[in-house]
Amino acid sequence: MEALNPLSKRARSVLYAVVTEFIASGEPVGSRLISKKYAFSLSPATIRNVLADLEDEGYLAQPHTSAGRIPTERAFRLFVDALMQVRKLPDNDAGRINEWLEDLSPDADILRETGKLLADLSKAPAVILRARAETRTLLKLRFIVTRPGEMLAVAVFLDGTVENRFIRVETPISEADLERLHGMLEEVTPGRTLPGLRDAIHQGLSERRAELGVLHDLGYELVRSTAEGAPRIADVVIEGQSLLLDRPEFGSVERMRELLLALDDRQRLVGLLDRALVTDRVQVFLGEETGSAVGYPVSLVAARYQERGGPGGAVGVIGPTRMDYPFVVPLVAAAAEAMSAAIARSQEPRDPNKSSG
Repeated sequence: MEALNPLSKRARSVLYAVVTEFIASGEPVGSRLISKKYAFSLSPATIRNVLADLEDEGYLAQPHTSAGRIPTERAFRLFVDALMQVRKLPDNDAGRINEWLEDLSPDADILRETGKLLADLSKAPAVILRARAETRTLLKLRFIVTRPGEMLAVAVFLDGTVENRFIRVETPISEADLERLHGMLEEVTPGRTLPGLRDAIHQGLSERRAELGVLHDLGYELVRSTAEGAPRIADVVIEGQSLLLDRPEFGSVERMRELLLALDDRQRLVGLLDRALVTDRVQVFLGEETGSAVGYPVSLVAARYQERGGPGGAVGVIGPTRMDYPFVVPLVAAAAEAMSAAIARSQEPRDPNKSSG
């Protein structure tokens, strides 16, 4: 990581101005614009000298000899780590996030809905790291007979996601026994993971084995099969991927093709998003960091969201290096906080007089 104070105060001020202007316009920044707009007590000649020094240090590049300068990856790294002044999230954006998630139906997919809203507000694709199914907390588990020897397991998680998987069954089950099994699962499923539910049936209900009889053993086998069939890797959801088409940085067909191929390999994103889980702070990955992990140099702003009784996951925004970080960082933080609150609400006891769907 870039040292926090590698430059003089004058050089940092000029670099801050260049990065800020480049983020806003996407055009090379010249000394005249900086002198007029930022009211430095420096002559244009002095500013030009500072710009030349910053270029020599690897913070700026000059596309053409007669043009202004653009920030390098090193400049963006220093800007994010030490120079950036994070803006307060506009009240209407903060209110929209909270209202959106508060108004979701009980069976809504909180992660995907957050992704859709975050992509709309940031005008960039949103990425969400969903924890592995075996570590996520359940709301309910249902089994549906599809054909002889086969059932469909429907797992509804507290984050609003639903996963289906087919499992083989050796013993036919009647509708009456299936209803009794679902009644038994209603008592022990909420708040447990799939492995935890399997263990609860195996251990916690053992004292009721005589009462439950074959139902106990059947429930254990069905839950065990469902748990063993759960994906062992985390899942990455991307919402708003088409927004990349609007960015001039990815304008060429070949560059867009390379980026889309990189994003299609979701598991390469998992390793990067996993790094956002180790801290409560918003993390910014850019350039070489993402290029080696994803296969294409993009920027990713991500934060961890919480799930009570589980590891949670990460939510973020992905885009070009020229990203409005002072806006996107608090936006991602607000989305992660609102997601955590929405998931917590979904874990609260439901009103028994209301239909659970």
